[in-house]
Parts: sequence; structure tokens; C-alpha cells
Amino acid sequence: MIWEIKSFSELDTDTLYAILQLRVAVFVVEQNCPYQEADGADRDALHLYARNEHGDICAYARLFLASAQQPQQRIGRVICAPQARGSGLGRELMRRAIDWLAAQQAGQAIIIGAQVYLHDFYRSLGFVDVSAEYLEDGIPHIDMQLPADGAA
Repeated sequence: MIWEIKSFSELDTDTLYAILQLRVAVFVVEQNCPYQEADGADRDALHLYARNEHGDICAYARLFLASAQQPQQRIGRVICAPQARGSGLGRELMRRAIDWLAAQQAGQAIIIGAQVYLHDFYRSLGFVDVSAEYLEDGIPHIDMQLPADGAA
């Protein structure tokens, strides 16, 4: 796997298209959840992704540093391509996202809005619940936080 992390302006059009295509294929089509996937936040995010030996994007996450508008670091749009699931790539993706954020802003907690069916996966990485379950676009979610001292 080849791992990259880029700002929105550093993404070439083919890479951006591949990222959006994967996100729509999984979050909208596979999960049967019609919503505005291109939400306007991509310009403010860092984009972490892995390409396989064929150049296909197999894993992706959107990272946000803490700022005046958002006081905590966040990881979102965590995704593995269907053909890469069960390979450990999702765990590696999250490990890289956590490590990168910790290197940029040490001592900061990290927030995720997790789909409930992945709750145990995120708990295994050290995330703890910080909200009750709620529906987001018709899918059960829960907010979770990796404490500043809890990077797994």
C-alpha cells in the first residue's frame, strides 16, 4: 500500500474523483442512505488515503485539526473499499490517522461520529462514548472520543 496525506488543494482531479466515488459508493449507495455526501468540509480537511498496487484507493479518512471554530481534532468519513475489508486495513488507517493528528497537535483529544455497528472496533482503538446513540441520515451513530492521553 502507498499512503498519502494531502490538503484539498494538493489533490489532483483524478484522486479527488476516486475519493468521492468511493465515498458515494459506500456511504450513499451501499448503505442506501441518500444524503449530501459532498458537504463542503473537504476544503478544510486533510485527506489520508491508501492506494493498492493498481493505484486504486482502498482506504480513506478525512482529518481535521483543532481550530478556533472546532476546538477538538476530528476523524471522519472513515472508509475501506469493499474488496479491502477484513484485511486489517481499517485498523491501519485509523492508527495512521491517530498518529498523524497526535504528531500535529499533541495533547489533544480526537472526536469521531461512529456508526454504531463499528462501536467495538473504535473501542478497541481506545475511543470512549461521549454521547447517547442518535440517528444521522437514518443511520445509528454515537460520538466517541480518544482522550488526549489514550492514543492506542
